[in-house]
Amino acid sequence: MPDNDENETKQDELDDTRPLVASITVGIFQENCYLYACPVTHEAVIIDPGDEAPRILSRIEELGFIPKYILNTHGHIDHICAIDEVSAVYHVPFAIHADDVYMLSDERTAQMYGREAPLVKREPDMLLKEGDRISFGTLALDVLETPGHTRGGVCFASAPYCVFSGDTLFQRGIGRTDFEGGNYEQLVTSIREKLYTLDEDLVVFPGHGEPTTIGEEKYENPFVTVEE
Repeated sequence: MPDNDENETKQDELDDTRPLVASITVGIFQENCYLYACPVTHEAVIIDPGDEAPRILSRIEELGFIPKYILNTHGHIDHICAIDEVSAVYHVPFAIHADDVYMLSDERTAQMYGREAPLVKREPDMLLKEGDRISFGTLALDVLETPGHTRGGVCFASAPYCVFSGDTLFQRGIGRTDFEGGNYEQLVTSIREKLYTLDEDLVVFPGHGEPTTIGEEKYENPFVTVEE
């Protein structure tokens, strides 16, 4: 029987191979911006930098991460407003789905929240679509098109570890569909066909609120159940 020191060594080795995830909750909407990094190279992606850029930048520096991409799950105001300021420090490729690009310069939304248009001056470098793979360090994120909350909503899956669900799926909740571009039937289909088909052990990192797992939501989410 192995001794405790051997068990601890094996656990340390396992931990050293797992991706690094940092969440920074920002802005009046308490949106989760994520830093997802390779444990070997510290190369990272910045997912949904929505507000309070100095806090995001400070956390990147504190952790010693090396950003390689800025990725957006969708184009709502609470997920995009730090893109320009973060890009000024890390001018890495910026990616979003084509159907949500218009939100970056939407004057009506900017006026509604007392901001200047365009909300994001920077043009996307990459237009995300189903099947795209974003690689950095030893990690990769697969793009899943999950419309319903917005027309261009996507999730980023990193098997066998986690999925970044944006505002598609929350802990015991789902994204709103009463905004422009929202569609309830589409959202339910996206969740059932794109997310609930993933490994049940995957951790779900949502755009708001606490993490959950695919398995928990499949069987306990009161809004979208597993289709019988």
